[in-house]
Amino acid sequence: MEDVFVHLVPLPGKVKECVTQNADGSYSVFIRNDLSIFEQREVYLHALRHIHNGDFEDRDCKNVQELERNAHGKIIR
Repeated sequence: MEDVFVHLVPLPGKVKECVTQNADGSYSVFIRNDLSIFEQREVYLHALRHIHNGDFEDRDCKNVQELERNAHGKIIR
């Protein structure tokens, strides 16, 4: 299992979460701090699905819509 560090932070616009892969191979998940605890849990689990699917290691992925389509079978708008 990868190391995952979670940070509750203010995020711009409608962004609920953001994930980055760190230089050491761990991941940082930034979750919008004004979401309810239920929403925070949901976006955390969403981020974990991407991490466990290896989405951040897919160098052929061109954009977020393609990443979401590949992970969930649909385009997120």
